[in-house]
Amino acid sequence: MKNHRTVSTLPPRSLLYCTLAASLLAANPAMAQSSNATLRGQVASAQSGSEVVVTNIATGSVRRAPVNANGNYTIVGLQPGTYKVESNGISRTVTLSVASSATVDLGNETAAAPAGDATTLDTVTVNAPMMREVKTSEVGNTVSLRQIQQLPQATRNFLEFADTVPGMVFTIDQDGNTKLRAGASNASSSNLYIDGVSQKSYVSGGGIAGQNETQGNPFPQLAIGEYKVITSNYKAEYGQISGAAITAATKSGTNQFHGEAFYRFTNQDLRKERPDEENGKVDSQTKEYGLAIGGPLIQDRMHFFFAYEGKDNVVPKSVQPSAEASPFVGFLPSNLRDQFGASNMPFTEDLYFGKIDVEPTDNDRIELATQYRDETQVSNVGGQNAPDRAVDKINKDKRTSLRWQHSADSWFNEAIITTEDSSNVPTPRGTGNGSIYTYVDRTEADPRQWVFLETGAASGEDFKLRSQKGWSFQNDLTFNALEWHGEHTIKTGVTYRDIKLTSRESSSLNPQFSYEVSQNGIAPVPFQVRYIRAFDNPGQVPVVESPSKQYGIYLQDDWAVNDKLMLNIGVRYDYEDTQAYTDFVTSQPFINALYSDDPDNPGQPWANRLLPSGINVADYISTGNNRKNFKDAWAPRFGFSYDFFGDESAVLHGGAGRSYDRNLFEQLALESVKAALSPVVVYFSDAASRQPCFRDDRVCTAWNPGYLNGIDQLNTIPGTNDSSELFMFNNKLKTPYSDQYSIGISNQVGDWLTDVTFQRVLAYDGLVMSLVNRYPNGAYFDSTGSVPWGEPVPGYRNTILGYNGLEQRSSQFLLSAEKPYTKESGWGLNLSYTHTSARQNRTIDEPFAFDKATIRDYPFVKSDAVAAHRFVASGSIDGPWGVTFGAKLILATPEPINTIACYGFTDPDGGTCQAVGVTPPGNGKFLVGGKIWGYRTVDLQANKEFTVVGDFKLNARINVLNAFNFKNYTQYQYNSFGSDGRLQPDITVVDNGEISYVPRSVVLEIGAKF
Repeated sequence: MKNHRTVSTLPPRSLLYCTLAASLLAANPAMAQSSNATLRGQVASAQSGSEVVVTNIATGSVRRAPVNANGNYTIVGLQPGTYKVESNGISRTVTLSVASSATVDLGNETAAAPAGDATTLDTVTVNAPMMREVKTSEVGNTVSLRQIQQLPQATRNFLEFADTVPGMVFTIDQDGNTKLRAGASNASSSNLYIDGVSQKSYVSGGGIAGQNETQGNPFPQLAIGEYKVITSNYKAEYGQISGAAITAATKSGTNQFHGEAFYRFTNQDLRKERPDEENGKVDSQTKEYGLAIGGPLIQDRMHFFFAYEGKDNVVPKSVQPSAEASPFVGFLPSNLRDQFGASNMPFTEDLYFGKIDVEPTDNDRIELATQYRDETQVSNVGGQNAPDRAVDKINKDKRTSLRWQHSADSWFNEAIITTEDSSNVPTPRGTGNGSIYTYVDRTEADPRQWVFLETGAASGEDFKLRSQKGWSFQNDLTFNALEWHGEHTIKTGVTYRDIKLTSRESSSLNPQFSYEVSQNGIAPVPFQVRYIRAFDNPGQVPVVESPSKQYGIYLQDDWAVNDKLMLNIGVRYDYEDTQAYTDFVTSQPFINALYSDDPDNPGQPWANRLLPSGINVADYISTGNNRKNFKDAWAPRFGFSYDFFGDESAVLHGGAGRSYDRNLFEQLALESVKAALSPVVVYFSDAASRQPCFRDDRVCTAWNPGYLNGIDQLNTIPGTNDSSELFMFNNKLKTPYSDQYSIGISNQVGDWLTDVTFQRVLAYDGLVMSLVNRYPNGAYFDSTGSVPWGEPVPGYRNTILGYNGLEQRSSQFLLSAEKPYTKESGWGLNLSYTHTSARQNRTIDEPFAFDKATIRDYPFVKSDAVAAHRFVASGSIDGPWGVTFGAKLILATPEPINTIACYGFTDPDGGTCQAVGVTPPGNGKFLVGGKIWGYRTVDLQANKEFTVVGDFKLNARINVLNAFNFKNYTQYQYNSFGSDGRLQPDITVVDNGEISYVPRSVVLEIGAKF
């Protein structure tokens, strides 16, 4: 399936415009990435002209649908919630979950509400079963409000519960930064949809705007009703995605005023020490607080909802020398040694969400919503970085949406207009010189630097800017009353986005001077400086801005062939116009350098050095007119489900489909910005202090104290004006995509819902960067296996090619068993197990591939994205005295490591070190077996609610995180990878280094509801 489909004879834009016009003229919007639910079923003995009336218990909103001649009905576009379903005097009360389809048949007798969750809404208490979607080809599950409220939690990030779904992994690193991944894909491959609106990050990684390397939450958890996680084989309405789709439904106001507030707290006195806190615990703190309120503005017609959450964290950090430099720390003077020890990184966040909805008629619903995120995070402290190296990261995200939903007897329409303004701006706190104190190991020909301490202003490479700002329109239609060899629910829709993308990579400030530290103390002059220099290269700018116009269309047919077989057939097309890529012009001086006479091969252009690697540089030279945006992003999707007995007790499901993601703009922007501000490295020698050149194979400059007086003085050094670094991208870049296949079976055994699924995901065309430098004979390695860093294009430091080539292959067995919570039983339990076998040709989050000539030369190795075995158990139970208990257990084997290993093997290409994927040793036990686990945690919580008066209640909650204080180490010591060409890795765990998750911690919480 790696070949692309033939494009329609209509040009892409014409096709899109025609589809958009047709959709508008038909007034036809529906459910792109919808959080809405669909209700279908059959009414026994229905009379001609009968209708089904569906009433939302909480808001009083009413929807109606006709019953056809066969007694069947379908209602689409329902908000998740509890409904009374009535027809001909027959009624049932059910709860519909987010982004699902449910079957509710009305029999010959009036049905009492079946046993289920007790739902108190608008002074009416009903027992309404949650209608689980079983007849679907999508692979995934729903995270309920009960799970969000009753499971223990380390953060207020609602996505933390997504790892209860097989195939999903939610991680918290030692700095408190969170990340969500699906299978062997990276975080950037996934997408979050809130009330049907994409939150995709177009510029930087993380998948979700503002969610790259942050402790923050993407959305206030108080405003989330529930959400659905789809790990593969999503329907055609989901776009810009190749990993997991998370679609969340927000809460709305009801016919009665309701509100709640909470406060969570923990600090260093309520936790165990971390492995790197050998000299005592560092001060730390987590404070989280929030409130939500909602109610009627006009009874049954108009409601409001508002939520706020704040966070004040202090993350503990330890400043310490590197492990290699530690034996020599006594060489440092006392004023530098005194900077080792405790430090911390503050973090603050404010999240707001507000929504007003109005239903002027039974057929129309209008919503206006806004969300705002504002956070400041201190980073770049700890390890070898002293506190004065701190970098402030300002992260903001503002979004609004206006939607109109209109329903008719046979179709449903949803139109949404949105705005977005998201930015991430890391900025060093100080300006001036930075100092790096190192121990230099001269036992090898290539001296190695082991860092003791880095002080002063952070590097100019830490000045960055990532932003996306613009608006979008999406228009979707659902036809729900079409009959042809069964019943068809057909959805179609279009999306248009007009976004300005901005990226800055660095700033010409804060040079970094490296000083050698030996038994004689600190050398009087630095041996090296690294700084960012501004270059006047044609076509290069320090900050690149680009309009991005994004188009999407889809068609989806959910075809109920009969009461057992359901087919899900869809196709999607996406197109993006990014002018920074298409309009870029390669500078003529650089083209001249490429085709100039090779000084080592007279009579041949330097570009011929690349021919042995299969690279034609003409494919990377842009005139501003010879590039086209990728136009073959057709994504067919097919799925099926077969209900063996017609009662959803045993359902076979499967599917196959393709899904396109997108290239990150921060990577595309490198072509325009990198040669404007490039890193320069200068080595110094000093006759007065008898300091030799750091490396014999490098040109050294005589030291001048004036070089400490700023960038302008450094720019006077001869040779620095021809050291720019330049990126070139292929003129036919493609869009990354994945092909997804699955087959499985779902069963209902008593109160238990089980599922066994095999899932295969093949990802292609990820963007990769390779080095242009070559030796005169065109080789990438010399006789010693060294990479040609000293053989760049004449007049330039390094040149890097960007092209498609990253690939991942994963196979997963996904097993789940769920006993949903009911009031009658008083408990609920969710079990999930994932077995993964995955391989890739480059480490999961690394696009740069300089260890081989091209990505084609890299082997496929074990993926470092996911463990081979992962088990998650979570549940809650109603205990005595009105106390609710919750627990969550996670066990995972060690994640493989991707690295470059040297073990006495020489490749045919001359490389003496190879890319490998090796599994480190386990470091922990759990109940049975030896040290086989790489990650273990048991979290517990207890919650007690007190009625004060009427509906006013107080609650107290205690969370015990990592109750057994398991240490989930993340750092390893590579002792050896073998010899004589045999890969025999000897890897040990660093037991005083960083960990994933938290040490045993007690989190206290109080709250109120009315």
